[in-house]
Amino acid sequence: MAHYPRLFEPLNLGFTTLRNRAVMGSMHTGLEETSLFHGLEKMAAFYAERARGGVGLIVTGGISPNDAGRGYPFAAKLSTAGEARPHQVVTQAVHDEGGKILMQILHTGRYAYTPFAVAPSRLRAPIGWVTPAELTSSQVERTIADYARSAELAKSAGYDGVEIMGSEGYLINQFIVDHTNKRTDEWGGSYEKRIRFPLEIIRETRKAVGPDFILMYRLSMLDLVPRGSTWEEVSALASAVEDAGATIINTGIGWHEARVPTIATKVPRAGFTWVTRKLKQSGAVSLPLVTTNRINMPGTAEDVLARGDADLISMARPFLADPDLLVKAQQGRADEINTCIGCNQACLDHTFQARQASCLVNPRACYETELNFEPVRPDKRQRIAVVGSGPAGLAAATVAAERGHKVTLIDSADRVGGQFNLAKRIPGKEEFYETIRYFRRRLEVTGVDVKLNTPVTASDLLNAAPAYDQVVLATGILPRTPPIPGADLPHVHSYVDVLSGRTEVGRRVAIIGAGGIGFDVSEFLAHPHVEEEPPLGAVPPPPPLQPFLAEWGIDGANEARGGLQPGGPQPPAPAREITLLQRKRGKLGATLGKTTGWIHRSGLKARGVAMVGGATYKRIDEAGVHIEVTAKKGQAPEARVIPADSVIICAGQEPRRELYEELKAGGMPTHLIGGAERAGELDAKRAIDQGSRLAAVIEDAQVGKVYEAPLGLGAHVFKFFEERQAKRAA
Repeated sequence: MAHYPRLFEPLNLGFTTLRNRAVMGSMHTGLEETSLFHGLEKMAAFYAERARGGVGLIVTGGISPNDAGRGYPFAAKLSTAGEARPHQVVTQAVHDEGGKILMQILHTGRYAYTPFAVAPSRLRAPIGWVTPAELTSSQVERTIADYARSAELAKSAGYDGVEIMGSEGYLINQFIVDHTNKRTDEWGGSYEKRIRFPLEIIRETRKAVGPDFILMYRLSMLDLVPRGSTWEEVSALASAVEDAGATIINTGIGWHEARVPTIATKVPRAGFTWVTRKLKQSGAVSLPLVTTNRINMPGTAEDVLARGDADLISMARPFLADPDLLVKAQQGRADEINTCIGCNQACLDHTFQARQASCLVNPRACYETELNFEPVRPDKRQRIAVVGSGPAGLAAATVAAERGHKVTLIDSADRVGGQFNLAKRIPGKEEFYETIRYFRRRLEVTGVDVKLNTPVTASDLLNAAPAYDQVVLATGILPRTPPIPGADLPHVHSYVDVLSGRTEVGRRVAIIGAGGIGFDVSEFLAHPHVEEEPPLGAVPPPPPLQPFLAEWGIDGANEARGGLQPGGPQPPAPAREITLLQRKRGKLGATLGKTTGWIHRSGLKARGVAMVGGATYKRIDEAGVHIEVTAKKGQAPEARVIPADSVIICAGQEPRRELYEELKAGGMPTHLIGGAERAGELDAKRAIDQGSRLAAVIEDAQVGKVYEAPLGLGAHVFKFFEERQAKRAA
């Protein structure tokens, strides 16, 4: 029986055929800029691996058509023949694997982080750094010509087409919507004049590239900003885009400045395909339509196609997580897919930190030319003990075993997963069930000898028969208990006890510590918990769509302007009264993800969670938590009592490495990874990266060396300014 027949059905575009309905959507990786120093070989290897995995159509990260459109200094641009030539290695690599690839043309407009930003009107974006210059009429015409020239150069470089980025609040979107376009000339005013800019770009681009070249237009179908487009305007523009010469229309959801999550893990799977379906069923266009956002497994994609929501499925981050997703799906091995969990931690967050993108669950992503799991030479095969089956241990064990080492994974717990087993219980983080499912299957496929319910001592490891050649300690962390008088009272609990369900929590809750764990515990306690956890190894059904739409104020019929409910968000009543406390002054959750922190803060505030910074903890007693609050530097502290039936400690961790010194003294080569190497927030990204990189070279690994992804120059510069800004804020 054929698996996922709709997903693997070819699509005839007339002048060319796509081998299936899967599109790897555009996302910036940082590989687009490597041509400045090293050419685009890394980008070629990255996309070639996805084409080899069966992707029908790939779209690159955004490439600017001119200098003004760059998102930041030295961002990728294609406006000269010299800039086009390095792209030939990318297109050839994809074609050699049977794939097709489009180059996305992206002008950031007022979203640019440069002093040269331009826009239809001189209006600074809420998330912008600069006020853009207003384009003159002649500059508008020059920009249109730049788009066409860039597409022509892309064709000369071997691309099968281009995607014109007309959504997400970038320049084209800024022309279309009247709250960012205050012009009174031929490029502003009426809707017909405002959409002239994208339509002229499409017409001129089609003239430049000819008929046998894919021209995909990314249409903002749901702006999710006040005074965004109406559905009638979206439909009219879609029809005009078809008439202007587009081949495919792709769905864009939300501007970057929108205060609604669109791709984060809180968004239910396929949470926005209903938007594409509305256009498809309207009859306004006959072009193939692409739908997108939080479609991360083949079953979800097949369901979307079966409902008739769209003709093609865009999945960007899922192909970061697993380049072989389609191969595994077609071969009936969906249980082996490394599922994208929608966390953004190593992809989008890295982009906004000037770091090369990668993937939390797949650290090889974007490192295909330097991080490979090659088979170990027979004479170098070793017996390796990995202690701890959290993310670091799972990664180290499976990679080492895949390469040919004999690996034993030991854990005192009754199940693998470590801290993942806590994370999966957080509302909005249910995708971690998939990661545990993936690793459980990887342990089977790679032949790791798994010993659960097995406490182990250093003596056990040193005296094992047959002997181990090396030991990897992935023993994680121990929660830290701060020296607060009353912290040993019976109504004071560790976050581990709360998230594991080992303790009852009262109606009024004070949470000490506002890092990622404190926010997760707040999320957990702000929701009611009546459902039973699924059986061991099972994955629960995804959360329903309607509560998400209501909580974030999204008009599920897409009738209101901008797609926002006139009455605003309607969050459910909170399950408890929660106060989240932090020692530092200033914004709580400052260390949360660059692209998701605002989601967590907004969601908790909507559920009534009080957030208090600048707190000094004096004592805990039956009345609650006694604190002194210093809101501003130099200000006299204010004494407060936070009433609490339960107090939850989320005040950091310590590395758990009690076996290390004895193993070292016994002469055993021993490596520390994950939380055992460095405790901080529960950092699965670093844990999986360290475990994978160590295992890739473990037979030659240097004891004491930490193997992890390097920071580039841009990331070091960004980190310097970020730390300086944090010190000033303190």
